[in-house]
Amino acid sequence: MLSLENLRKKPDEIKSGVSKKKFQCDVDRFLAVDAQRRAYVSEFEVLRAEQKSKNDKIAALEKGSAEFLNVIGDLKNLSLKVKEAETRIREIDGEWQMLYLSIPNVPHESVPVGKTEKDNVTVATWGSIGDVSPHAMPHYDIPWFSQGIDFQRGVKVTGAGFPFYIGDMARFVRALLSFFLDEAKNNGYTEFMCPILVNPDSATATGQLPDKEAMMYHDTQDDLYCIPTAEVPVTNFFRDEIFEEEELPIFRCGYTPCFRREAGSWGKDVRGLNRLHQFDKVELVKWVHPDSSFQELENLRADAERILQKLEIPYRLLAICTGDIGFAHSKQYDLEVWSGGQKRWLEVSSCSNFTDFQARRAGIKFRSKVDGKLYHVHTLNGSGLAVPRVLAALLENNLQGDFSVKVPAVLVQYFGKEYLGF
Repeated sequence: MLSLENLRKKPDEIKSGVSKKKFQCDVDRFLAVDAQRRAYVSEFEVLRAEQKSKNDKIAALEKGSAEFLNVIGDLKNLSLKVKEAETRIREIDGEWQMLYLSIPNVPHESVPVGKTEKDNVTVATWGSIGDVSPHAMPHYDIPWFSQGIDFQRGVKVTGAGFPFYIGDMARFVRALLSFFLDEAKNNGYTEFMCPILVNPDSATATGQLPDKEAMMYHDTQDDLYCIPTAEVPVTNFFRDEIFEEEELPIFRCGYTPCFRREAGSWGKDVRGLNRLHQFDKVELVKWVHPDSSFQELENLRADAERILQKLEIPYRLLAICTGDIGFAHSKQYDLEVWSGGQKRWLEVSSCSNFTDFQARRAGIKFRSKVDGKLYHVHTLNGSGLAVPRVLAALLENNLQGDFSVKVPAVLVQYFGKEYLGF
């Protein structure tokens, strides 16, 4: 969430920033409710102070005296007024909280201004799309594809978008995950194994709630959510905790299955591995000093890029525009790999700086070594990487004439073979 101080002192600046995003919110309504709530709280505090003063006074009076009885009468009236003030605060708190949580983070000044994904800016490219295999075809059209990844039985067991990976394909996915985790370790990230179910407080802290309810699977009986990304449990590991400044930055990574309802998705762009309801991903998370967070974003982006370079997959780096950037994001890069068979770009990673937006919701602070005061950390995360579309690109770009797939050299030690096929 945004700083209350900034919302109150710089409303025009905040409104200008959030208006560039695609999310609906009413800053003016929030400020009006906030002003009324503050007036109610002030009134309550005055009444409570008066109540305390009279309680102190009555202790010194003779019981049964005229003055004693007068003060008792005053206290009864005050007690009713205090309860009424508490009720007013309680009634307005719900709307205040709802409005506050509906305000997105403000885009950083370096984020390109735009309305849709068409306005995203290509910052850099790596590799040549002309170097992919001349035999490339869409991965779902490879003759043996269903022997390695069975979607039909996944439908039978669960539903669409929940495939089985079989035999060498399962081993190949495991090889990818091991490679991703080892790369993260080499870049200074400590590995987590974390829960894949989280409570509403955790989902609210990272910005999934109240923005993305429709995208998550929800267990209503226990009020738990299947995670859409390891960002949620990993970031919340330090919820309501305080670091010493010397402890920053802190880097963590975690492999988890991820679950997304992907409501409203259909068509050719969701065939095969392009869009799944359950998929595997390694997430990179950082807690950093505010002064270094945008440099740390560049470092995070570079960490994800090096993985793609070692896999020899052509990719492009996009700066996401204000109209396409996420709710909690201040700045966001996407990495898209070239799909040689489908002749299109596939997103495999988003690398984002949330500034103090998540940390305010999560109560994650650090103590300054300069003045001893507490400040919110900045949080960042990025995919390093998501498996399905990386796998799709590898299958397509490295397809041989005999329909085997040449395994990138860096993965041979993990997979144990130079070629994948059925």
